[in-house]
Amino acid sequence: MSFPDSLHIPILRNIFHPSDFTEASEGAFAHALRAALMAQANLTILHVSSDRDTDWMEFPGVRAALERWGLLPMNSQRSDVAKLGIHVKKVQAVHQDPIESITSYLAEHATDLIVLATDQSKGCLPWLSKSVAVPVALESRQMTLFVPKGVAGFVSSHDGFISLTNILIPVASTPPAQAALQAAVRMAYRLNRPVGVFTVLHVGEEGDMPDLHYSELPGWQWNKVIKQGDVVDVICETTEEIKADLIVMTTEGRHSFLDALRGSHSERVLHKAPCPLLAIPASGFIASVLESEGRPTS
Repeated sequence: MSFPDSLHIPILRNIFHPSDFTEASEGAFAHALRAALMAQANLTILHVSSDRDTDWMEFPGVRAALERWGLLPMNSQRSDVAKLGIHVKKVQAVHQDPIESITSYLAEHATDLIVLATDQSKGCLPWLSKSVAVPVALESRQMTLFVPKGVAGFVSSHDGFISLTNILIPVASTPPAQAALQAAVRMAYRLNRPVGVFTVLHVGEEGDMPDLHYSELPGWQWNKVIKQGDVVDVICETTEEIKADLIVMTTEGRHSFLDALRGSHSERVLHKAPCPLLAIPASGFIASVLESEGRPTS
C-alpha cells in the first residue's frame, strides 16, 4: 500500500469535550466518544456551572452509550470501559465565565482534539462571540471538531454507526492545506471506511491551485474541483451538492484555536454548514505530523 505506515499510529492521545448537558451536545458527545475509541485515547468531559449543585448523573452516560452501541454488555461495570482501551474523566468546574474556565483548563492539560457542539440558529457561535480571558499558548493549538445542533453528523448517537463516505476539503495557498488532506485520509482509515470520495475544492483561478500530495487509500477516490465565486458560498453549495459528511479545513490564528476561527472562512462556514467541520490549525505539532505524512518518499 502506498499510504504512510504512520497512519497505523494514533496521534490523538487526549480528547476534550465540553458539555452543557443540552440536546445540542449529544451529537458532539457521540463524535468525541467514537474518536476516543478510534484512537484508544483519553476522553475528558467538562461541564462548567456557576454553582456546585450539578448532579453528576447529568453527565453524558459513557457506559450507557457503549451498551447501546453493542460494545459493552448490558449492566456493565465502570472497569469494562477501560477494557475498550479508553480512559474517561468527568470534570465539574465552578465558574461564572465558562469561556475562561474552559480555556484555563486547556492551557493546563494536554489536548489533541476538542469536540464542540455549535448552535447555528443563534446566528453566531456563542463561544466565539465572547472575549477569551485566558488565551491558549501558541504551542498548545488544537484540532477542533464542530458538530452543529440538529445535524446527525457521521456518528449516530443511537447506535454509534459511522456514515462517512464523502469528505470535502477546501484548499488555498494560505493557510497550507496539506495537513487537512492527511487528516481526512487518517479519519477515513482509522474509522475503517471501505469506500468513499475525498473532494478537494479550490475557489479561485486554476493556476492558483496549491501543489498538494494525494495519499492513496484503498477504496477511496480523489476528486479535484475548481470553482469561482464567494469562498464561503461555494464551500457550502458544494457541501450540499456532494452530500458531504464532513468538511476538513486548515485555519491560521495568532494565539489559540478560537483566534484561528474568529472572522475566518472557517467560522463563516460553521454558520451554514450542514455537516460537522474539522478545523486544523496550520501551526502546531499535529499539523506538522500530518504534513510530514503527505510528503512523497522515494
